[in-house]
Amino acid sequence: MNVLLGAVAYDQKVVTIWNGFRTWLRACGLDFDYVLYSNYERQVEDLVNGRIDVAWNSPLAWVRARRLAARRGVPLTPLTMRDTDCDLRSVIVVRSDSAVRSASDLAGRIVATGAVDSPQATLLPLSLLRSLGLSPGPEAAGPCGPGAGVTVRRFDVGVGLHGDHIGGERDAARALFAADPAGRVDAACMVDSNLLLFGREGTLPAGSVRVLAQTPLYDHCTMTAHGASPGIARLGELLLGMDYADAALRPLLDLEGLKEWRPPRLSGYAPLERAVDEAGFYDADGEVTAAGYRP
Repeated sequence: MNVLLGAVAYDQKVVTIWNGFRTWLRACGLDFDYVLYSNYERQVEDLVNGRIDVAWNSPLAWVRARRLAARRGVPLTPLTMRDTDCDLRSVIVVRSDSAVRSASDLAGRIVATGAVDSPQATLLPLSLLRSLGLSPGPEAAGPCGPGAGVTVRRFDVGVGLHGDHIGGERDAARALFAADPAGRVDAACMVDSNLLLFGREGTLPAGSVRVLAQTPLYDHCTMTAHGASPGIARLGELLLGMDYADAALRPLLDLEGLKEWRPPRLSGYAPLERAVDEAGFYDADGEVTAAGYRP
């Protein structure tokens, strides 16, 4: 039973994580190896085309993989997700001293987002704004004016990494307090866990911001397999059986941001599916249709 997994190299720690997991999985009798990708779009295409057996997919990569596979009649098998992938929220925050008191007050103002392909810091928060009656438009189009328009200032850091590189999200947060008024924004979008992280690291000083609006709950990454085989089934069993108390595994699980792998669920991707359609990011067949997006 041999299994080849694809993962995206959004950070140097990815090598440490999957080298460690490979050693552990091979010790359990699974002939396992992995390859690294520079972006999720190529990883998804290789998964659907059968060049890799399993992909560690971002939520956006899952949406594209599902659509591409459905069009081509390729079976995909969700294997696992992390405990930390379940029930996330994204938030839109403003400065504590801001005159903005409700989402409607953002009309005619500037909202900062992460990279173009970030589910958590761009696609989902902008979908939230639309649901609240606001119309987000790119900054290149000029100020939206006093109507229901919102000017979006996007921070395209790590494009192709689907928001896993949170540099754009962090830059959006920093723009709330830019020294130059021309670089300052009225609100910023981020996932709630990064709101806490930015507070701990000092990007957002304690008490300096307040949450203006939050998205419905959604799920994040999912391990996705091309079809089914004894090797793929065994990989799923071994991942689900990883014990946080195991001294060899615990540092790797910490780096990967989980305490346990869980069985997959697909009900948490509906908000992102909707956001993708609203933004025209992928079409119904999974082809990239976002203007100017080049991972």
